[in-house]
Amino acid sequence: MERTRGIAIVGLGRISINEMLPAFAQSKHAKPVALVTGDRAKGLKIAHQYNIPESAVLDYRDYDRLAQMPDVQGVYIGLPNHMHAEYTVRAARAGKHVLCEKPMANSVAECRQMIDACRKAGRKLMIAYRSQYEALDRTLVKMIREKKLGALKEFVSVNSQNMGDPQHWRLKRALAGGGALPDIGLYCINAARFLSGEEPNEVIGSTWSTAGDARFREVEESCQFVLRFPSGFIASCSTSYAAHKSQMFRLNGADAWAEMNPGYAYHGNRLRISRVVDGKEQASDIQAEEQNQFTAELDHFAQCIQQGKDVHTPGEEGLQDQRITEAIYESARTHRPVKLALPGRTRGPEPQET
Repeated sequence: MERTRGIAIVGLGRISINEMLPAFAQSKHAKPVALVTGDRAKGLKIAHQYNIPESAVLDYRDYDRLAQMPDVQGVYIGLPNHMHAEYTVRAARAGKHVLCEKPMANSVAECRQMIDACRKAGRKLMIAYRSQYEALDRTLVKMIREKKLGALKEFVSVNSQNMGDPQHWRLKRALAGGGALPDIGLYCINAARFLSGEEPNEVIGSTWSTAGDARFREVEESCQFVLRFPSGFIASCSTSYAAHKSQMFRLNGADAWAEMNPGYAYHGNRLRISRVVDGKEQASDIQAEEQNQFTAELDHFAQCIQQGKDVHTPGEEGLQDQRITEAIYESARTHRPVKLALPGRTRGPEPQET
């Protein structure tokens, strides 16, 4: 246990309670040592479950006390999107490394503020792109780099779900920054980028909301967008908050295609490859030992703290997705393609085996 790093969980919403906290049970490098919540009774109940002392259950008003808690080396921020920037900056000032949920923030300006604060404090900033640590995605990336699909030509993806509660914070523009696009459409954007290893230089987007639907008074119901890349690779994607759940993508190469369906789920993703063998189309399922995605990203974060290494998905990765998101919205408003300047490096070294 002396090799583990203590993590404070900031925000006790569904993703923290249902996914991140249970992920510590399989972690080799991290342990939960503090909680930050506006509901102390809820916090104390969870603290007892995870053997966290009552003194380490903080209110948001006491957040800056983390600076006096040496057992806390990093924080996991699972708050609504509009709070990511503030609580990342304050964590950095308190001397803590930050693992922040996606989307990184509600604006490019906020993303840059987060990056600058962590850089100034000498702290790591990692964005929780769990798919980049997921076993089948890692397998597919390796196949792509080994040219098993041939030259990549196109990426087609749908990520949709049916939001029920009109009062959910994700349907409030000030809290979420947008609707389906920054929440679940982001998976399509990020997958097209990290699988191809390329960055788009042009986007085309459109949004839609059904008139009279109380859920979409402030944010878009759906978004369709195209990302064009310098090599000629193209990504065509659709995301919706009012359609039956669908989480799939197909990556078409010159020699084969790869499909994950589901491809963005917390558990149970499936990878299928098809190519021509002896003149006949032959499809096969690709297997990989399933690992908890939240554990995988958590262990990578903790290992980078332990070893003083750069994280695989730093703030620059989140910033780039936010730049693309804002360009898609601009295209939807103007009904014109929007050009994007190519960024510098947005990813750190590949995650190592835990």
